[in-house]
Amino acid sequence: MAETEPEVEVNGEAEVEGEAEDDSQEQDKKQKKQTRHDGGAADLERVTDYAEEKEISAANISSAVEQFGNQRSKENKLRAARENELQKVQVKKEDIELIMNELLVSKAHAEKVLREQSGDVVAALEAIISN
Repeated sequence: MAETEPEVEVNGEAEVEGEAEDDSQEQDKKQKKQTRHDGGAADLERVTDYAEEKEISAANISSAVEQFGNQRSKENKLRAARENELQKVQVKKEDIELIMNELLVSKAHAEKVLREQSGDVVAALEAIISN
């Protein structure tokens, strides 16, 4: 008995199963081609996104640098004002020497902490110890 391929009906017409397989292979090829096309579109999208980010970042960088500079100048002004305020605080040489001898710190550090604590020796000693 000779084997015949079963018939499959497609679009109202009877086709042999082997021909149906050929159609499915063609559809697979079309899908692969479409997938490659979609991949190309995705690549193009990435390139345009990169170009847009580059444009945006160039504009943002200049404003960020400006903001950073403004923030730094504000901090410097505040620091200078604080230093001027601390210079107005009167401290005794004996108190500075006491802190230097007891805690073995530099004269500048002892004087700074003593000024920050408004000349209070005990508070200055505690501040140095706690740091």
